[in-house]
Amino acid sequence: MAALSPAVAACRLAVRQALAGVQPGGLVLAACSGGADSLALASALAFVAPRSGRRAGLITVDHGLQVGSAERAAEVACWAGRVGLEPAVAVPVTVDGAGGPEAAARAARYEALAGTAARLSAVAVLLGHTRDDQAETVLLALARGGGPRGIAGMRNRRIIDGVPFIRPFLAVSRAQTRAACTDLGLSPWEDPHNADPAYARSRLRAALPVLVDTLGPDLVDNLARTARLVAADVEALDALAASAGTAATEPDGSLDVAALTGLPAAVRTRVLRDLALRLGAPGAALSSIHIDALDALVTDWHGQGPVSLPGGIEVGRRGHRLAAHS
Repeated sequence: MAALSPAVAACRLAVRQALAGVQPGGLVLAACSGGADSLALASALAFVAPRSGRRAGLITVDHGLQVGSAERAAEVACWAGRVGLEPAVAVPVTVDGAGGPEAAARAARYEALAGTAARLSAVAVLLGHTRDDQAETVLLALARGGGPRGIAGMRNRRIIDGVPFIRPFLAVSRAQTRAACTDLGLSPWEDPHNADPAYARSRLRAALPVLVDTLGPDLVDNLARTARLVAADVEALDALAASAGTAATEPDGSLDVAALTGLPAAVRTRVLRDLALRLGAPGAALSSIHIDALDALVTDWHGQGPVSLPGGIEVGRRGHRLAAHS
């Protein structure tokens, strides 16, 4: 028997560790585009899941943005069936949301993944984002002036519409997933969007080797570690803010200004962000400008009018309360 290659072993170990927190006996789905990262993920899941008492399937999303995308999605689903991933479904979506083509495609993809997972009663969906993707996410957040939540990068686990989404490969490199595909005889699809300079991430991906040459070979690892460290801080501050927000919330849903005033700024602004989200402001459209304006209603009150938030929402101060204006 041939020895297991280090790359394949790393991918399988990452998936095995991710499945440790997933309900035994349940269906786990790999989200797979056919690219090297997701192909290595799906292959690892096909091997690990039945050996850990879980069922494994696959979802591939056809965004319809390229010629032949439907055929490629069907090929991915067919391959999945051959390696024991069942069910294997190809889901077509329409990309027409706001925020540019990249954001619209992402929104359509996650909606399709969550909806299909719910329909199939899956207990988790695995995503193939790697350590390199995490490093790129941190750099993009820094370039855009993102705060701690952006620098924390992608979470290992998050819940979308009641479905757990897990990223087992955030400690696995892109080179390892490519090597795993080679060692397993798999032929990944190369998405032309990954090299399209119209997308900021593509431009960064092309520039990252220059940064590595300039700042040292540990750059990607260090950026990914930064994301993990900041994510732990963000989680702790979010927990403090949740508790403080509960204490400051009045029965009518308004916030008591006196309860907010004594809070550290990092906690208070999170409480205000939670208020905006609770009132229906879309999180993707909320910026530091909106939160700073809300904070001024607490810390720099001089009779100013209500703050306009995304989604047509207005929040103002009435006496010692912050509440939505009807």
